[in-house]
Parts: sequence; C-alpha cells; structure tokens
Amino acid sequence: MTIIGKLDQRFSEATEATSWQATAASLEAAGLYWLTTVRGDGRPHVTPLVGVWVDDAFVFCTGPTEQKARNLEAGTAVVVTTGTNTWNAGLDVVVEGTAARVTGRERLTTLADTYRSKYGDDWDFDCDDEVFDPQGEAAIVYEVKPAKVLAFAKSPHGQTVFRW
Repeated sequence: MTIIGKLDQRFSEATEATSWQATAASLEAAGLYWLTTVRGDGRPHVTPLVGVWVDDAFVFCTGPTEQKARNLEAGTAVVVTTGTNTWNAGLDVVVEGTAARVTGRERLTTLADTYRSKYGDDWDFDCDDEVFDPQGEAAIVYEVKPAKVLAFAKSPHGQTVFRW
C-alpha cells in the first residue's frame, strides 16, 4: 500500500510534503517515544517509553498495574509522539490511533525479537500466549495502528498529514 501525505499549507512554509518513507524511518529509528492515554476521569496521562515500529504500527508493552494499562481498560484512544526537541532541524511525528492488545506466542515472540534487536539485552523478553516475561513481571503488549499521522518537518517548517 502506498501512503501519501498532504502538506497542510495553513501551517507550512515548506512547499513539499514529507514522504511516508522519511516519516516511517523516523518512527522506526526513534529510541524513545511519548504515549498519551486518557484516564477514566478524562484527564490525560503522558509517559515516555520504548517501543518498536513494525508493519506500519507502533508496538509497546506495559505492566498490568501501570497507569497506562489501567487507562487502556477505560478507553483505547492514544497518541504516540517522537521527535528531536529542536526548532530548526529534524522531524517530529505524532501518531493518533487505537491501542489493541497483542496476543499469541508466535506474534509476541516476533515482537520480542524486534525489541531485542533494537534495544539489546536491556529488553530481552520470553513470551507465552498472553504477555512478555510471563515468569517475571508480565508485560501486556499493545499495537497502535494509526488513523492519522502528522509529520512536522523543520527548516523549512512543514506539516504533513497522513490518513488511513
């Protein structure tokens, strides 16, 4: 599937949209992401976390008692952001979507291998059919398929919108 973005002229001095290839590469290469979930009472919750970009989706894990896991029980709408924290260089990316639980030993093993490849032994998971690290602290795995992605280019500044 070819994904084509549209440059939003209202917020851009750039004359060309950022490519999906550049946007996906930024999502794949990021070492840290920020996940926004919504608490049951409607207040936002933002937390930094590691994750992987696989098959045009963001994958992360969390312990079942962590705030983000409790929030996802109340509602699955999320925002994932990553970027460079600079004004005139780099690319910031915002992924809006819905988090869905990932299960199944084969899929979880593949994702655990992807984490290990990206982060090394710091993120080395065994799996069962339900979670990463079943004999330890058990981490629930979620996948965020995007509904919309915003790419914020810098120098020149440009906002590209990708929709699914």
